[in-house]
Amino acid sequence: MVRITFLGTGGGRFATIYQARATGGFYIEDGRNVHVDPGPGALVRMRSVGLDPMATHAILISHCHPDHYLDAEILIEAMTEGGTRKQGVLAGSKSVIEGNGDYGPAISKYHLSKPKTVKVMGPSSKLSVKPLEVTAISSAHSDTSSVGFRMVTSAGIISYVSDTQLVEPVIKAHRSCRLLIACVTRPLGQRIPHHLSTEDAGYLIDKAKPDMAVITHFGMRVVQENPETQARWIENETGIRTVAARDFMMLSMDKDEIVVSDRTRDSAFG
Repeated sequence: MVRITFLGTGGGRFATIYQARATGGFYIEDGRNVHVDPGPGALVRMRSVGLDPMATHAILISHCHPDHYLDAEILIEAMTEGGTRKQGVLAGSKSVIEGNGDYGPAISKYHLSKPKTVKVMGPSSKLSVKPLEVTAISSAHSDTSSVGFRMVTSAGIISYVSDTQLVEPVIKAHRSCRLLIACVTRPLGQRIPHHLSTEDAGYLIDKAKPDMAVITHFGMRVVQENPETQARWIENETGIRTVAARDFMMLSMDKDEIVVSDRTRDSAFG
């Protein structure tokens, strides 16, 4: 059983500044625990649902914008038991790890020295966090080193479309997945460069044909226009089950079905 917990479903400058939705990214549990794009408040959101940050095995960061990386350093400290054990994996775009033009690096040299493995992920870069196998996917974003992630799990392929403009290489790379998670920062009729609007996400989902799609990382205008309305439009247009993520939503995915629920506090962790 694979579990995906959404520790935040907001994104973009103003939804992040005002915390219109939480911005903690999402957390995958599948034998190993992987935190994807731990933005502002990720640590607090983990605590609120009883996820132990010290049980994290890997942190993946798609690009060097604070709504995707801001809590990464404290989570590196958690993953490495306060920096006392050289363990765990940190993987991110070139901008996050090394810097890329005006962007980054996002992680200090001190924190880069703590994980056992630190890897710059460019398009087609691969990483093993057994049993998960991760491949980086190119994105067309203002941070030109930005990537998405395609993760082979025990219950099928999860494809994560981070902030990107809709271009053919992105569409092609995310085909043939079981679950597609897409960052949608703009609602119907309000497209801007370098990000997915609802129409863009619908086109991508129609071409990728996942078993199920989840839209998340909502900008302020999506929050105001109602994410559920955007998801219904996509589902009606594509015929593919599409869910608007909500804070603390959990997906339980096995080989037969994907069940949507709300994560409750895990009594095993205080």
